[in-house]
This record gives sequence, structure tokens and C-alpha cells, in this order.
Amino acid sequence: MVEFEDLRRARERLGDAIYRSPCARSETLSRRLDCELYLKLENLQMTGSFKERGVLNKLASLGSAERARGVIAASAGNHGQALAFAARRQGVAATIVMPRSAPLIKVTSTRAHGAEVVLFGDDFDEAAAHAQQLAAERKLLPIAPFDDDEVIAGQGTIGLELLEQLPELDAVVVSVGGGGLAAGVSLAVKTLRPQARVYGVEPRVLPSLSRALRAGVPTAVEQAQTLADGIAVRRVGQRPLPLLQRHLDAVVEVDEEEIAAAILALLEDEKTVAEGAGAAPLAALMQGALQLSGKRVVLVVSGGNIDVNVLSRIIDRGLLKSGRMMRTRVLIPDRPGSLAALLGVVAGAGANVLQVQHDRLGARTEPGLTSVELVLETRGYEHIAGIERAIDEAGWLLAD
Repeated sequence: MVEFEDLRRARERLGDAIYRSPCARSETLSRRLDCELYLKLENLQMTGSFKERGVLNKLASLGSAERARGVIAASAGNHGQALAFAARRQGVAATIVMPRSAPLIKVTSTRAHGAEVVLFGDDFDEAAAHAQQLAAERKLLPIAPFDDDEVIAGQGTIGLELLEQLPELDAVVVSVGGGGLAAGVSLAVKTLRPQARVYGVEPRVLPSLSRALRAGVPTAVEQAQTLADGIAVRRVGQRPLPLLQRHLDAVVEVDEEEIAAAILALLEDEKTVAEGAGAAPLAALMQGALQLSGKRVVLVVSGGNIDVNVLSRIIDRGLLKSGRMMRTRVLIPDRPGSLAALLGVVAGAGANVLQVQHDRLGARTEPGLTSVELVLETRGYEHIAGIERAIDEAGWLLAD
């Protein structure tokens, strides 16, 4: 099992090779969530996540013969990018096996760092099994993403840093997939500040840690899709689990809507891009499950490698939910000038037209009428109600 002194040794090995990420106070989120909130911004690392710490510590511990073999890893994305980056810096050949569902940004970034990328399987477990097969066939050295003592110790250097940056913290909230990050951070925090509380956060659809804590051993859960792809792991690691059992105060599960809302809050309020796994700690705090009013709280923003198409969809959903965008369908007379008149009413109500779909022949359109679907930029629910009143007063039917 990893000991606290392993974290100190990892810190010495890493030296200046790793970026000392900021632990920045968020005024906006502190007010909203009634606590003194800080963000440990690991999304600012070179490869966009905390994973560099673990792989750099692991590679630094290898002998020359092991380096000459080349390394291989299975990864949902961030571990692979970090290993590819670190291996290239140290002149070690790297092969990364990623599930076919891995976000494109993570696949292309891993290749850009010089690694051979093999896409295999529908989830992390299938990719990991294939990586083991390739390691045996090619005599490569496997580098585990979380089930490795040196990797855990490297991730634990985050805990050492944040306690130097905020010595009197009351709580730390950290995402959990395989458990290496949470194990290392919790070991550091509980050793140096035992009274502080440490919470793990996992997707509700993939509660691998909750299942393991109940069973007492790592236990696989059913595969599921989640926005938090960086922690989409079906089974928590064997080596992290004893540390998590000893040091975590509680585990919180968050759903997909909560993760999406947290991603949007970080982007809009903090101008911080976080992937689902990086936003999961904020999602746990926003849902109200953690009673941390008035406390000094650190959220570990573990990564920022989110696909821009996913981010775009999250932004649009957030705008719709907050009333800053509306979708509506209006039935207007099928005659010249009707569409122009409708758009004039919408403009008069102060809405900005983002999209128009004009359908005269659809199955939902009655003879003599035209269906117009509008996507509008709005200022809130009161503004939406005013737009709907203006359309109604003009004599047109809001279909849905």
C-alpha cells in the first residue's frame, strides 16, 4: 500500500517537471454555494489533466532496461495523453489502447504526442484487456492508469500542493473513476490535516466505488455512457481501494444533468473549461448533498479535455433550461408575407432569431397552414412569456 513518504519521494522526483497548478478562490461560486470555494486547476497541466503527475513519477522510477522495452497503457483518454507526452520527453516508445468511444480530442492529442494509438473495444475494460494482450505479444511494459503505487503517489502530490496553498482547508472534493487520484489526494490530506473531510464523486450510472465499498472488494458495475468519460471506469482499482476505505469520508453520486450544469457553471462563471470528470466535484456541491456551508472547500478540477461538440450541446441545453434560448413552433397562414410578418412580431418582442425552419408539407401541418419552427435567443422566462403573448395576440397558433 502507498505510504505518505511515497508522496514526498514523488514530489522530489517530479521537481519542476510538473506545473504547480493554481488553487484559485471563486468569488461567484462561493457566494452561490455559501462557502469559501477554491478550484485546484489541474486542467491547466500541459496535457489538460492531472494524469501527468502519475506517469512522470512512474517513468522516473524505471530502469534503463524497462525503458528500452517501451510502454503500453489502456486509457479512456487522459492517461494515454499524459503517458504519450511524458514518454516522448524521456525518449520512451509508447502504445496507447483506447476504447472506440474515446472523445476525438483525446485520440488526436495522444497521437500528436507521438504515441501509437490503438482503438479497441466499447469501454475501458475491453481496451484494458486488449492492452494486456499486446503487452505480452510485443513484450511492452504496462503502465496502469490508477492501479499502480507509483502512479497513485504521483497523483497524491496534488494533495501536498493544495495544503501548501490552503493550509486551513476544511474539505476536499475529488472525482473517482479507478480511484488513483482520490486515493493519493486523500492520503495527503488526511495525513497533514486529519480534521479535514475528503469526499469522492462518481457518476450515478457508474457507481464503481460505492459498489466496492459495500462489497469490500473491487466489483464491476454495468457499462454505461456518461459525460464524465474520464472516470467512466466499471471497476475501482485494487491498490487504491484500501486507501479510499481508510481516508474517504463519503462518496457522492451525480447524474448527467448535474454534471452538464457544473460544466456550464465553470465555463460561464469562472471562464474555466472542464471535462465531465473535472466538473463532477462542483456537481456534487451544487446538488446540495454535501453540507459545507461556511467551510473552506477545495474542488479538484481534474481535467479540461472535453470535445467541442459535446461542449456546444451542453451550452445549448443550459441556455434552454435557463430561459436564455427558446424553441417554439408556430402555425401561420400559407400565403406570401406570413413568415415575414411572424419574424417582425418576434423582432418587435426583442428576440434574436437563431434558426428558422419553414415547413409547408410536413405531416403535422394542416392544409392552408405553414409550420414555422423557431430557435430564439431570449433574456429569461419572463421574456419568453412576452414573446408567446405577442405571437398569440397577432392571431397565430403556438403549436407546442
